[in-house]
Amino acid sequence: MKRCDWAETDPLLQQYHDEEWAVPVHDDREHYMYLLMESMSCGLSWLLMLKKREVLRECFAGFDFEKVAQFTSDDVERIMNTENMIRSRRKIEGMIANAKAFVKVREEFGSFDRYIWSFTKGKTMIYPSHSHKPVASNALSDKVAKDMKKRGFKFIGSVITYSHLQAIGIIDDHLESCCKYKGGKKNLNSL
Repeated sequence: MKRCDWAETDPLLQQYHDEEWAVPVHDDREHYMYLLMESMSCGLSWLLMLKKREVLRECFAGFDFEKVAQFTSDDVERIMNTENMIRSRRKIEGMIANAKAFVKVREEFGSFDRYIWSFTKGKTMIYPSHSHKPVASNALSDKVAKDMKKRGFKFIGSVITYSHLQAIGIIDDHLESCCKYKGGKKNLNSL
């Protein structure tokens, strides 16, 4: 089975590619998990994030954003001292700030899912121009990142946001050579 080139180097990346990447997410806890992992990955590899997913789950209350939004400085210290955890105080504090922003978005929109999918009117975007070469950001990720920053989210730039939109299935960027490529079936790049 031929996958996107980035997924061929490690079994963990292969599994993520085959089972999760670009599969539409509609569960808010999963949204928070991917957002946290993408934000924590700033400057690090996605493979490392996949390897650290369970320690992240342990440190951040099973990705329960409501609990994380209540974390205090004691929780920051606990996380900093957790074995195998990424020890960046700024990132850890940023993930708590993101949980608070996440809760506010849910209060305003009813769910984070409704908010994030509203940028594409509930559609998965497939950009045929991306089918031969990976892209790191675009006008959609610029727009979403700007709005999320305005709402208080941290460690959210256009590149991180683009990766997040791919992870949760809003953008499907499987390469044309990949077994999961759908570009020939639909073209939804109207934004």
